[in-house]
This record gives sequence, C-alpha cells and structure tokens, in this order.
Amino acid sequence: MKKIFINSEYITLSQFLKIEGFIASGGEAKYFLQDVEVVLNGNLENRRGKKLYSNDVIEIENQKYIILNEN
Repeated sequence: MKKIFINSEYITLSQFLKIEGFIASGGEAKYFLQDVEVVLNGNLENRRGKKLYSNDVIEIENQKYIILNEN
C-alpha cells in the first residue's frame, strides 16, 4: 500500500489523481472516472470533488493508496 502524505485537512479525488499521475490536469478527472474503477474505503467512487481525508484508502487498478496527514 502506497502512502500519500497531505499537509491539509483533505484533498479532492481529482487532486489525488493528478498527484499520482493518473491524469495531467483536473479537467481529465471526469473522463478518467468514467473509464476506470476507483474504490474509496470499499465503495465505488466517481465524484471528482470527493474529499479524501487522513486514513482513507483508495484502490485503482489493483493498487492501494492510503491518505495520511503530515501533521
């Protein structure tokens, strides 16, 4: 499981996708989420503005990520 460190209360799903290189810009998030299954904490998620908080687990293409707060 890959650890993703943030220094704010949350990041959005589209910000996460951009940080991890799945998309090049925030505008691509909508289309990415239509084509690729994204699971957040065990539930299918397709809202690009969904807020990701510390300890949230995201699974994309059999790879798991956990959001952790640096503070």
